[in-house]
Amino acid sequence: MLARKGLLPDGFLLTRLAEDQNQPNRSRTRSQRARFITKTGSCNVAHKNIREQGRFLQDVFTTMVDLKWQHSLLIFSSAFICSWMLFAMIWWLLAFAHGDLEPRDPNGEPGPEPCVTAIHSFTSAFLFSIEVQVTIGFGGRMVTEECPLAITVLIIQNILGLIINAVMLGCVFMKTAQANRRAETLIFSRNAVIAPRNGRPTFMFRVGDLRKSMIISATIQLQVIRRTVTSEGEVIPVCQLDIQVENPLRSNGIFLVSPLIISHTMERGSPLYELSAQSLASEDLEIIVILEGVVETTGITMQARTSYIPEEILWGRRFVSVITEEDGRYCVDYSKFGNTVPVRMSSLSAKELDQTRGVQERRSDTQLQGWGLVRAGRGGFRRGGRACDGSAPHPWYAQSEEAEKVVEQKGQKKTVQLEVIGRQIEEDGLGDMSE
Repeated sequence: MLARKGLLPDGFLLTRLAEDQNQPNRSRTRSQRARFITKTGSCNVAHKNIREQGRFLQDVFTTMVDLKWQHSLLIFSSAFICSWMLFAMIWWLLAFAHGDLEPRDPNGEPGPEPCVTAIHSFTSAFLFSIEVQVTIGFGGRMVTEECPLAITVLIIQNILGLIINAVMLGCVFMKTAQANRRAETLIFSRNAVIAPRNGRPTFMFRVGDLRKSMIISATIQLQVIRRTVTSEGEVIPVCQLDIQVENPLRSNGIFLVSPLIISHTMERGSPLYELSAQSLASEDLEIIVILEGVVETTGITMQARTSYIPEEILWGRRFVSVITEEDGRYCVDYSKFGNTVPVRMSSLSAKELDQTRGVQERRSDTQLQGWGLVRAGRGGFRRGGRACDGSAPHPWYAQSEEAEKVVEQKGQKKTVQLEVIGRQIEEDGLGDMSE
């Protein structure tokens, strides 16, 4: 669509076509999956069996703006023609009631003054109606002071004509200045990718702005729509879950000065935490992207939308760089906007990776604890050593505990704190080493 409007070069399309041939397209081998938001951002929901159609007439202006251009032009033309025909009939009836349509002898005595001059038929009345409503005023026909009713009709037609013009001009302006018009120059990558970033599986896609004018206060929001089943067995066909965008400020604000890669870390608490390479193809989910902001030139709030289904999410790939520095400024190569390269990545989900790492950490802790007991040597104790009792590692003595041990010294029982015992044992060990 952007190439048809001349906003993108032909090389961009050629690169995208080559990319589609090189990358596996799973959607070609299976039936097309339903989605709520199309790639162009339109809502893909059909409303049927709406009984209260009159609600749309209560908001006529919004209904007119939402109509297609061909329907709007048809309504505009019909409104003007109908109003001209209606008042033409009224002017013809006034002339007929006043006797202005009766034939007169040009050589005879002049008759009474007509309500509207030069009206002899319905055609002339129709022409006069057009002249009054659009204020053309050719000068051949005019209202006289003979009929006060004709003056009243003239005022009503002028007011009604102004109202019709205001409504039609407002609809045309709103249709041409809609927020989605600015979204035509905001592009999203056709595919999203999942690749490791900082050691964690990360969901990523790219967004860019083709215009030089900025989007003020741009924010981006991610939502996952999937079918879920509650513990009671209730099937929820549309369950919307928000996804946190990776941002150090913990906000969804972005500065869209150049194409950005928006990322989301698949960690605990993420809706994509249990997503793996094998389960991706069978998942029934849709990730919706919503970009909102204020147009810098017009001040109108705009919104751009797109979505990604499992067939459009590539596992184990990342985007290539499109920004280079030339002659003291940054240049963006949009021919590489959607290009990706493969990376080494495990096919396990983030949850399975966390479980695997947890087992490895527990094994390493156990090995370290056993090493500490062996190296402790005499008495099984050593400064910084750990005791292994099958539970979580902890020091062999704790400062906060008031545990005491009873030892015999010179035939008498004496209560000594564990900390003192440890120090004595260390001193004995150092004495043996010196010997």
